[in-house]
Amino acid sequence: MSRHKVEIANVNTANIKVLTSEEMTEWFQKLKQGDLRAKDELVNGNLKLVLSILKKYNNRTDNMDDLFQVGCIGLIKAIDNFDLSHEVKFSTYAVPMILGEVKRYLRDNSSIRVARSIKDTAYKILKAKEEYTNKYGKEPTNKTLSELLNLSEFEMNNALESLKDTISMYEPIYNDGGDTIYLADQLEKKEGPYSLDMKIALKDALNKIKKKEQYVLKERYFIGKTQMELAKELGISQAQISRIEKSGIENLKNMIK
Repeated sequence: MSRHKVEIANVNTANIKVLTSEEMTEWFQKLKQGDLRAKDELVNGNLKLVLSILKKYNNRTDNMDDLFQVGCIGLIKAIDNFDLSHEVKFSTYAVPMILGEVKRYLRDNSSIRVARSIKDTAYKILKAKEEYTNKYGKEPTNKTLSELLNLSEFEMNNALESLKDTISMYEPIYNDGGDTIYLADQLEKKEGPYSLDMKIALKDALNKIKKKEQYVLKERYFIGKTQMELAKELGISQAQISRIEKSGIENLKNMIK
């Protein structure tokens, strides 16, 4: 067996029919006119598209039959929402939807689970937030909740993140018969490579190192001053600034490991 071949029970993948572009257009036109056979023909004629997507998941799951069925659900959704008038290849439109279904299935059936204690902490935070709001008529800040529950901001953020449900970036969120809008289209493109967890950890660590190291790192990396400028400002040599900077970075690394 080829290492790229996908084995599906009760399906002879070698003999699956592939529709030509002309046949695809013809069947989509018939589907629009209400031909009940058209949908079956479109599904059966695009099964190879599903199989081509599943190739890279061959070694990630023991049950390719289930994954194939999931991929077919994505294919059917794509057929239901495809619009010939936009002159886009069906495969271009369908691949993100099939991938979305497959990735969601793999995520939901993953053996990785959030620890119960983390979820308990999250519900504890939500309860405290609700009680504070009811009592004072306003929502508490993260700092207030942190002090009330004796938790760090990092612990709070980590716990609350555990309650969020993740979905595919290619999840269709709107379709009026024209262009489909996916979740990915609505995501804000934020600058910078650091997650919120890392920023909180970095902020906490920065406040714990020596004041001179703290000052040098902030001026160097937040303000953008050179070592020479800092040396002149503090009345010490550039070599001393360099040593303080290196020491500060090393201490930060040790604190956020």
